[in-house]
Amino acid sequence: MADLRAEAMRESLERLGRFDPVRVRERLRDAFVPAYMRHIVAGDERIGYLTLLPYADPARMRLHHLYVRPGRQGRGAGAWALEWAKAQGRALGQDITLGALRGSGANRFYVRNGFQLVEEQEFDLEYRWSPAFEKAAARMSP
Repeated sequence: MADLRAEAMRESLERLGRFDPVRVRERLRDAFVPAYMRHIVAGDERIGYLTLLPYADPARMRLHHLYVRPGRQGRGAGAWALEWAKAQGRALGQDITLGALRGSGANRFYVRNGFQLVEEQEFDLEYRWSPAFEKAAARMSP
């Protein structure tokens, strides 16, 4: 998992001058909760994973990890995984929050998939998706 995370984040971190392979792996180890991790598999190959964590606040969850191997990105696996996470949020009536590295292509991906920017930090951007966003959009549609 740590190698996949490092591979997926390398380009964005290098762009910011912050790629450190040891630190990338340590950060995963320090925050990884296996019980909430799901593999993303294509055929017999694990091409990514996600971790969707509950919060003490029952109104939201945290998408803490969503990584797809760079050679497998852009083929719908990430969108499928994100839709799975959103289905969990819909079923429980919970918002989903996440952070993405500033300057990463993941930011466009999350916005395209219905997440709204809620906070800017030095290196990260915070996003939120809510089942209420979809309900509001449905009311506005003709």
